[in-house]
Amino acid sequence: MVQLPSSNLPNTLFLVGFMGCGKTTVGTRLAQRLAWRFIDLDHRIEQEEGITIAEIFARAGEAAFRKKEHALLERIVQEAAQGGGRVIALGGGTFAQPQNLELLQRFRAVTIWLECPVEELLFRCALMTNRPLFQDETSFRQLYGQRLPYYRQANFTVSTAKAEPEEVASRVLSLPIFEGLVCRS
Repeated sequence: MVQLPSSNLPNTLFLVGFMGCGKTTVGTRLAQRLAWRFIDLDHRIEQEEGITIAEIFARAGEAAFRKKEHALLERIVQEAAQGGGRVIALGGGTFAQPQNLELLQRFRAVTIWLECPVEELLFRCALMTNRPLFQDETSFRQLYGQRLPYYRQANFTVSTAKAEPEEVASRVLSLPIFEGLVCRS
């Protein structure tokens, strides 16, 4: 069980990063170890809309998706302000939208960039069919380059390169904001 030694500890973590970096997998493990609730923003959008992200992109376009994404992020931030522990995995492009970055900065959210080299991301995503913005290697690299300056604005960076999800979760929990925290192993 988690023991919180100080009220200065965060009660919500936002995981940011490019597609394939491990936000959902690592986030699930973090939430388990912290005994917090896990929320995957993309999955929540799919649940509320009753269709996949790829279908939203195909039917309504990226702009409509980003509007839904922002509205849901606002609701999640409001829920988080009420208390209770949460680990929230943001979609790969969420943090790269200026209005979302501004919202999280205003909220003083703890953001953690799960950084991974683009070559490894390409390998991880190569066989995935549920990535509407992954069309080819060239556009993948270009999109990564466009989003990189946003990811670098996260409060913390944790590498996921060649690391198992449990190891990445441990790296997150070793960040200074968790100093003195005792959690499940």
